[in-house]
Order: sequence, then structure tokens, then C-alpha cells
Amino acid sequence: MDASLNRRSFLGSVAVVAAAGNAFGQAQKSPGLTPAPPPAPPAPTGPFTLPPLPYPPDALEPSIDAETMRIHHGKHHAAYVNNLNAALAPLIAGGLTVDPDIDVFITKISTLPADKQTAVRNNGGGHANHSLFWKLLAPKGKGGEPSKDLVAAIDRDLGGMDKFKEAIEKAGAARFGSGWSWLIVTPEKKLAIVSTPNQDSPLMGDAQMEKNAATGTPILGIDVWEHAYYLKYQNRRPDYLKAIWDVVNWNEVSSRYAKAMQK
Repeated sequence: MDASLNRRSFLGSVAVVAAAGNAFGQAQKSPGLTPAPPPAPPAPTGPFTLPPLPYPPDALEPSIDAETMRIHHGKHHAAYVNNLNAALAPLIAGGLTVDPDIDVFITKISTLPADKQTAVRNNGGGHANHSLFWKLLAPKGKGGEPSKDLVAAIDRDLGGMDKFKEAIEKAGAARFGSGWSWLIVTPEKKLAIVSTPNQDSPLMGDAQMEKNAATGTPILGIDVWEHAYYLKYQNRRPDYLKAIWDVVNWNEVSSRYAKAMQK
């Protein structure tokens, strides 16, 4: 067999293989032959659900960046909800009735079995605190101003707006590890600044992990867990605490103050 015939045979074989490969590729692109995607995991079930953000993830920039908001809400807050539902599942199966209002529910932690209290404190507190936190923030220029009644109370109880901001920033910066800095209305209807560890809430009362911590109704809370600020501010927590004032939703804070005073 001469060399030219061998060459023609080789080229013909290559053409056949290429055509087959192209036909296979076209078949793979055909809608009728596209493999079905894997089924989505079942949605977590339980008495509590993740609330949507009341604004787009980038709405708080530059104070809080969009990626931090996506991770903070979609990963961290979602994990608190899922873990809370998981911790409660055996209790609900055993007949426990759960108040769907998370703020009410976390006031009753001490009534739960001892082996469930820590999980519910951590994850129930995380759900309650974050559900409030998203509402206490608004895009710059959209959060309004403190009401006259709130300003008067800050002047009376905290020495004025500048001293109030300085004190709540200091409480957040001084919180060792993770936690929150709060403005609360005490049972005596006074304003106070407190800090809580981890995901404890001033609503928890005797269930709080720290002894002698003031309790009351939170009307403003600032998350000082690293996941709230680290992507943008790294270890500069005081810078985050100052920047957050640009996105405080004073309309919400003022409304919560008015409601707390009416209780």
C-alpha cells in the first residue's frame, strides 16, 4: 500500500471521529437530552424562618459592604434559624408549644429542659438579635432622625447625643470577643446602654449568661461579632462602630422607643 493511500485512510478516520464527537456535543446541547439538575435540598422546617433583608445587600455601602451583608444574612443568620429549629424539633415532637414571636420565646428559655437551653439561647438569641438588627439599619439618608421624645430621653438619661454615641461605641469596642452593644429601655422607663456576650439579648432577663447585666427592651443594637464587619474593617472595630451611624434607621429606633414607653 503506497504512502498516499495510508495518508488518505488516516485523514478519513480522523474525519469520522471528529464528526461523531461533534454530533455527540450537539446531542448534549439538545434540550431533550440535557441531564436533569440534582434535586434541591429540602427547605428547613420548624417554627422559625429567615426573614428577608428589607433592602438590597449593597444598600448600606460604604458603611457595610454588600458581601458582608450577603454572608451575614444568608449564612450566619440562616444558620441560627436552622440550628434553632433543629434544637427544638424533639421538644416539639414531644408536645412543646413554641411561641412564633421569637422575642417572646427567648424570654422563656429557663422553662426549657436544661440540656436544650444553651443551644436555644445561642441560636434563638442569634435569630432574635439579627431579625431586629436588619430593621435598625437603612440606606444612608433613608433612616430619618431621632424623634423629639427620644432626643429628650437621651438628653435626660445619657447626657446628650454625643455622649450617648460615645458610650455605645465604647461598650461595643470593649466587648471582649463577640457580642452586642445595646440601647435599651429599662423596666423603670429609663434609657441605658448595655453590652451582652455572644447572642444574649437584653430580653432574656435571668436567662442571660452574664450576671448583673441590665435587662430591658432593646431599641437599638449594634452587632460586634467579627462576621459583621471583618471583610471591610478587619480588626478596626471602632471604625465600624463610627461608620454605622450613617445607616441607623432612626425611624425604627424612635418607633420602638415609643412602644417600649407604652408597655
